[in-house]
Amino acid sequence: MQPGGVWALKPMADMTAEEFDDWRKLLEERTGVVVNEQRRTFLQTNLSARMRELGVPDYATYYRQVTDGPRGAVEWASLLDRLTVQETRFFRHQPSFQLLGSYLRERLAQGLAQPLAIWSVGCASGEEPYSLAMLAAEVLAGSERPEYFGVTGTDISLNALAKAREGVYGARRLEQLESTLAERYFQVLGDGRYKVSPSLAARVCCARLNVLDLAKAPMSGMDVIFCQNLLIYFRRWRRREILNRLAERLAPGGLLVLGVGEVAGWHHPDLEPVANEQVLAFTRKG
Repeated sequence: MQPGGVWALKPMADMTAEEFDDWRKLLEERTGVVVNEQRRTFLQTNLSARMRELGVPDYATYYRQVTDGPRGAVEWASLLDRLTVQETRFFRHQPSFQLLGSYLRERLAQGLAQPLAIWSVGCASGEEPYSLAMLAAEVLAGSERPEYFGVTGTDISLNALAKAREGVYGARRLEQLESTLAERYFQVLGDGRYKVSPSLAARVCCARLNVLDLAKAPMSGMDVIFCQNLLIYFRRWRRREILNRLAERLAPGGLLVLGVGEVAGWHHPDLEPVANEQVLAFTRKG
């Protein structure tokens, strides 16, 4: 039966315990993301929506389709976009950006021997890397080298990365952004949406990366790494593994900023915690 019509209205059967277990294991094995019992409805809703589009009758059939060779890999990429949607906004956690602003001003006062390298891990649709770029541009404005920085955003979702690269956002997305920043770094389009200015977009690069593959990531010697609202989806041991990999990629004196409450009891011999009650952050020794 084709998607649409009566088929689209037909309710999907609930997943069996075995089917849920198969899908849960597949997601964790391929992405590290843990789908617990509380997120079972989220998983079932998104799977069934995609299955309706394809006209696939049951979860087991769709599972075989997703895991079957090259065609399965294409479908998996499409499904992943639905399962990894992250809610984000510009300057999402103000205290973290305030801390970063102070850090960048200090670095500038010391003199920059090379461009600042900034990394947004789990960049979703681009609000975070563009926020990081705006802050860096503001700090460096008026200096000898106002464009002496670059921001890399990475994410597992191809759909999210496409939105980030496009850099176009609805007016509501900019509601909490200071009007001076909106005027300076965005162009108003004919349909009322806003597009990141070419000069700022030129400083931001977005690339696909699964955090399970950090060992193979080309990033190194980063001055700033932002990793917020990502680790909550992983098991505790996996979080520590990811953090250890990120710590290795920090330059001496570099800053690692995490989401408050996402990590507890993690220590790294090369990192020192930043004394700030509102932000969870570390600097690399040396």
